[in-house]
Parts: sequence; structure tokens; C-alpha cells
Amino acid sequence: MNQPKSYRSSFVLLTMLFFLWGFITVLVDSLIPRLRELFTLTYFQAGLVQFAFFGAYFLLSIPASYILSKIGYKKGIILGLLTMATGCLLFYPAASYRVFGIFMLAYFILAGGMTILQVAANPFVAVLGSEEGASSRLNLSQAFNSLGTAIAPIVGASLILSDTIKTNEEIAALTGLAKDTYLASEASAVQTPFLGLALFIGLIAVVFLFAKLPKMISETEAGTYAEAFKNKNLMLGVLGIFFYVGAEVAIGSYLVNYFLDMNLVEVIKENGFMKSIAEGILNSGITENDNKAIVGVFVTFYWSGAMIGRFVGSYLTRIMKPGKVLGIFATIAIILILISISTTGLVSMWSILAVGLFNSIMFPTIFTLSIDGIGELKPKGSGLLCTAIVGGALIPPSVGRIADFINNTFTNEIGFKWALILVVLCYCYILWFGYRNSKKSVQHA
Repeated sequence: MNQPKSYRSSFVLLTMLFFLWGFITVLVDSLIPRLRELFTLTYFQAGLVQFAFFGAYFLLSIPASYILSKIGYKKGIILGLLTMATGCLLFYPAASYRVFGIFMLAYFILAGGMTILQVAANPFVAVLGSEEGASSRLNLSQAFNSLGTAIAPIVGASLILSDTIKTNEEIAALTGLAKDTYLASEASAVQTPFLGLALFIGLIAVVFLFAKLPKMISETEAGTYAEAFKNKNLMLGVLGIFFYVGAEVAIGSYLVNYFLDMNLVEVIKENGFMKSIAEGILNSGITENDNKAIVGVFVTFYWSGAMIGRFVGSYLTRIMKPGKVLGIFATIAIILILISISTTGLVSMWSILAVGLFNSIMFPTIFTLSIDGIGELKPKGSGLLCTAIVGGALIPPSVGRIADFINNTFTNEIGFKWALILVVLCYCYILWFGYRNSKKSVQHA
């Protein structure tokens, strides 16, 4: 990193936040099977947990930027951490009293704290050094965010989903005491990890309380949203974040269904290499698992690719113009999706999984290109960009609706392939945005 030594400790502290919210975002996904069991929820109702997450970004990003302009970035980060800790603590009564509404409130508050951190940390990392090196720094921090998302499923499986989950019929058949004992153990499985998280987050808040962060962004209210809306490149970047998050989440959400539609389970079983991967991750014989689990293990490669790509991208955006790197990665993503659409079997499977690798640098690069040169409008710009994360709640259902329409119209399972054209269009916009910003300077050694 070509940044002054005085900024290194601040960079490390802020990067720790990226890891934290990446870890928690994915860890909460482990709650969905528990919530469906405790409250006999439909998949749609359980999926409302994700809408609480994206809803927090949509509703709170702009207010968060206003708060930061009033109290400063350091106090804003501490506020975000304490808000997250409060959300974690609410999981205790939610699990004890088995009230779904309290779970939703807890997750919304948790996500609200994460929203404040996102609005504060992204632009803060971007200015910890030269403006030309902003994309490189943010890519490196986002790489640790991806590390958190890669570790969380393992922790969730061992702490939240490690015991045997009874069906609704099995729970109904239990006697009064046995049923209370079982439900108490279920509550404990949720309470223990989130109480631990609340304590850990509280300790991090104490660290930031005594940390000396440089005042690199104006901590007084500067500029207006009216001025921010007039900045053309910023608003184009807002659309870029919207389309990127929507495309990434859409692919990740439907991969299992996509692979099942292509009947890849039999292909995996008949291929020695693929079979060994599945059995290694599942830690059991392939015939002992449901088809969804067999293809689902390969989704790991999609999300892990983002982590690897961000470490690589941190270097590439230092030696090349970030806009050019963004354009190249978007082009490759488009080609890979088109290959997946036009092929079958393992070629189709691995080409769509490889898109994760090229998704890697998109969020941090779009973000830094969007706030480049906007000066004291950075808090406002960060709020608008984080609001655009709502794309993750809107584009995936659109892809699903297109797939359902095609399947119902043509009475076969080709819907997901054609629905991916919408995702291609999202990446086409990102390609154009990268090209538009491809002349911006790089960081020199």
C-alpha cells in the first residue's frame, strides 16, 4: 500500500469493520431454517429477513449521512457499532419468547447499524491516502469483507445449525416438557452466538472510542442533496451500484435452481472430480444428501471468487486505471454469462460460477469512481450510493418473474437461462460506466 504510515493503523481498524459486517450479513442467513422451524413460516415469510436487510439500506442510508455530518465520522462509527450490538442483544428475547416480529426488528436494527458503518467507512477508506489510490484501498478492505462472508457459513453451520432440526410434525408429537426443552435448546442455539457477537462488537466500539482517526473528511454539514443530485457522474454511479448489487445477488440467489434445472446432479455424480469436491465439502457420501445440497456446495465457489478477485483487484487498480479494470471485468462477466446461457453441463456451470471472480472489484471501484472529485459532498454521495444497494431487493425478483413467465409460457425449464439476459444488461451498464471513467488517473509508485 502506497499510503502514509500515519494512516496504516486507521486503515487496519476500518478494514476490521468491513470483515465484521460481511461476517454478520452471511451469519444471519443461518437463522432462516431456525425461523421457519420456530414459526412454521413459508419461504416467502422467512425471506422477509433479507428484505429487512435491504430495507435498512434503502431507508437509513441518507439519514445516516446526515447524522455523520452532524456528529462526525468517529462518533458515527461508534454509533453504528452500538446499534449493531443492540440488534444482536434483541435476538435473546426474540428467541426466548419466539416472536417473529422481534426477530425482524432485531435484524432491521442490526442492519441499520451496518448501514451507518457502510456510509462512514467506504468514503473514509477512500480518502486515507491519495485519491488516485482510492479504488485500490477500498478493494483491499472489501477483500476482507469477502473473507468474513466466506467464514460465516462455517461458523453458522457449527453454532446455529449443528444440531438435528426436527420437523413440525415431530415437534407437535413431543410431550409438554420435552417440547419446552427442545424449543429452549433451539432458542439457545440462536442466543449464544449473537450474545457473543454483541460483546465482541461492544469491545470494538471501545477500541474506536480511544482510537485516533485522522479528520480527513469534513465533519460539518457541507453541501446539499440537491447539489449531489446535480453531479452527473455520482448519479450514474448510484445506478451502477444498483445494477451491480442486483446482478450479483440475482445470480447467487438462483444458482441452485439453475443447476437443478440443467439436471447437473447426475453430471456431478458421474464425474469423479466433481463428485470428490461435493463429498469433500459435504463431508459425507454424495448419495446421502439431497439434490439441492449436492449442487449447493458449488455456490461456495461463486462467493469465494469475490474474495480472491478483490485481493487481485487491489493490485490491478494500483497499476491500471480503475475505470479500465472495471470495464474489463464487466466485459468478462458478460462473456461468461453468455457462455453459460448458450451451453449445458459443466461448462455452463463453471462459467456462471466464475462470474463471482469478476464481480469482485465492482462495488468498491464504482463507489470510488463515483465520489472522485466531489469534495465535501462525499457524505451525501456515500448516502446515495449505499441507498442504491436496494437493487439487491428488486432485480432478483425481476429475474425470477421473467424465468417463471418463460417456463409457464413454453412449458419447459429454460426460463433461468433467458432470464439471465436481464443480468447481462446490468453488466452492460457497468461496462459503460467503467469506459466513461477510464481516463481517470492511477496511483503511481
